[in-house]
Amino acid sequence: MKLSLLRTISLLASFSSSALAAPTQKRATICNGQAALCDRKYSNVSFVGAHDSAFVGQLPTQNQLKSVSDQLNSGVRFLTAQTHSFLNSQYMCHTSCWEENSGKVQAYVQTVKTWLDNNPNEVVTLLLTNGDKIAMSIFDSIFKAVGADKYKFIPSTSPNPMPMDSWPTLGDMITAGTRLVVFIDYGADEKTVPYLLDEFNYFFETPFDTTDPNFAQCTMDRQNKADNDGKSSMYIVNHFLDMKIPATSVLVPDRADAGKTNAATGTGSIGAQADLCVGSWGKQPNVVLVDYFGQGQEMNAQNTMNGLSS
Repeated sequence: MKLSLLRTISLLASFSSSALAAPTQKRATICNGQAALCDRKYSNVSFVGAHDSAFVGQLPTQNQLKSVSDQLNSGVRFLTAQTHSFLNSQYMCHTSCWEENSGKVQAYVQTVKTWLDNNPNEVVTLLLTNGDKIAMSIFDSIFKAVGADKYKFIPSTSPNPMPMDSWPTLGDMITAGTRLVVFIDYGADEKTVPYLLDEFNYFFETPFDTTDPNFAQCTMDRQNKADNDGKSSMYIVNHFLDMKIPATSVLVPDRADAGKTNAATGTGSIGAQADLCVGSWGKQPNVVLVDYFGQGQEMNAQNTMNGLSS
C-alpha cells in the first residue's frame, strides 16, 4: 500500500511538472509567404515597399490606391508614412496636415498590429518619418497603447547598431515573436526606446522626387551614418515617379505611368533599376519603395530580387 501511494504521488508530480512546462515554440516553415525566406537573414531579404502607405485615395497628392490592410494582404511587408504633430496629437500627414491628413498615427499602428495578430508567420517593417521631431516617448506610448510593442524587434547589440551580417533570420524573428521592425528617420534614441531604430544607422537611400521615368541612377543620396561608402549597409531605392503640375513647380505622384514604373521588367521598371543598383553596390536593394502598389508586377520583381520563382 505504501509503495503504491508513493508511486501515485510520483506520477502526479511528473504529470504536474509536464503540464506546467512552457510549450515549445514550433519553428516557422513559411516566412513572409516563402519557405526559402525562413533561413534568410532580414538584412539579406529584398522588400518591395509602399511609399507613403497611409495616403490612400484618388486625389493627385495621394500615393496609394489600396488601404493599408489591403497593401499588407497583397504582399507588402515594408510600409512607410509621414508623421506630424497636429492639434496636440500625432497624425499621418503628407507634408502638412492641412494638405493631406490620413488620421492618427495610433489608428495606423493599430491596423498593422491587428494584421500581425492575424498573420503569425509574417515580419513587417515600418519606416516612419519624423519631420516635426516628435519625442520617442510619444511614439513609444502610441505603440504601447494598441499593444503593438508586444511584437517589437530589439537588436541584440542595442543600443549600438547591429552589423548587417548579424541580423537574425526571418524564421528566428517569427519564432521569437519579434515580427515588427520599426525605423524612424530622424530623432530616434535607442538608449531610451530601443525598438525605435535610427534609419540611417542601418540604411542609405537613393534620391527621391524623381521625374525621370527611366530611373537611370542608383546613387547615394542620404548616407548611412557609419558607412559612407555604402558597401556594408542596407539600402533603400526610391522607385516612385513624380511629375510636375503644368505651369508650377509642384510635384505629385505620376499615376498614369504607374504600370510601367511598377513593372517587373522593362525600361524604368523595378527590375531594371534593381539591376542598375546591383552593378553600383554589389548587392540587391533591401527595399524598393513604390507608389500605387498593385498597378504593376511588384511581387514578381520582389521574388526576382530574392532569387525566387514567381
